[in-house]
Amino acid sequence: MDERVDIAPGLSLPAITWETVGTGTAVLLIALVAAVSTRFAVRGYLRWRGRSPSAASVFSRVAFWLVVTIGLGTAVTVIFPSVQPVDLLGGIGVISIAAGIAFQTVLGNMFAGLVLLSRDALSVGDQVDVDGVRGTITAMALTTTTVRTFDGRQVLLPNSIMHSSVVVVQTGYETVRTSVRLDLDDTTDVGVAKNVALAAMTGLDEVASDPEPEALLVEVGTGTLALELRFWSGARQLETLEARDAVITATVQAFRRNGVRTGTRVQVVEAAESLQRALDAIEIIPARRPKEDQR
Repeated sequence: MDERVDIAPGLSLPAITWETVGTGTAVLLIALVAAVSTRFAVRGYLRWRGRSPSAASVFSRVAFWLVVTIGLGTAVTVIFPSVQPVDLLGGIGVISIAAGIAFQTVLGNMFAGLVLLSRDALSVGDQVDVDGVRGTITAMALTTTTVRTFDGRQVLLPNSIMHSSVVVVQTGYETVRTSVRLDLDDTTDVGVAKNVALAAMTGLDEVASDPEPEALLVEVGTGTLALELRFWSGARQLETLEARDAVITATVQAFRRNGVRTGTRVQVVEAAESLQRALDAIEIIPARRPKEDQR
């Protein structure tokens, strides 16, 4: 016969013995030890597979709490024999539904974080551009991604935004291409200008040698020729800025030494027909000469 303890009129709990409490406590302690071991094992395995530190940290914590939850449920069923695992699963299901309704945004960010970390497409140290936020990722958690902008500000981006937005990873590859446009005088020998620019870019440490730099004529303007210099450099923001500065400085100095003239854009504004007719209709009145002094 099942012994029960009445704690209130119409409410009772199964009788608890020291034996069941001891056994349940032992089960919970074993579960805690297993959870800690699982956490270190999952983290070590993911790091061995080459996954990012953020992914290894998050998934190891998820494994830890999963084992703890299973151990806690097992301990409860041992202490209260009348409580069946099916009852626990039903209670967990009800709580999950209520939590899902109350914390939709939080859960959405959590699941988005799990997807991002499982793909391992982003990691701490990557330089990204997300919805106009440009900077370096400093931390990736389960719900948010922390970005330090290039001007030193800290931005917390919800993982749902990171998952649904277009993310430009500037450091996704080792090198990136940058373009610089220079205007030349239309009387300039284009061949000489190209050779001078290529020679100036080739000897720079900030510019990658493979692929080689290029100098292309891209536009013919009014009195000018547009020469576009294309070169590859390191992918990080500072590396591209330093390479751009070095290319402009070296090319301008080389143009001056070799007599290559740069141009100035000229804009021609033509009057509309209505304005031209209005100007033609204006009567020009000659200026009056001052009267001579009468003597």
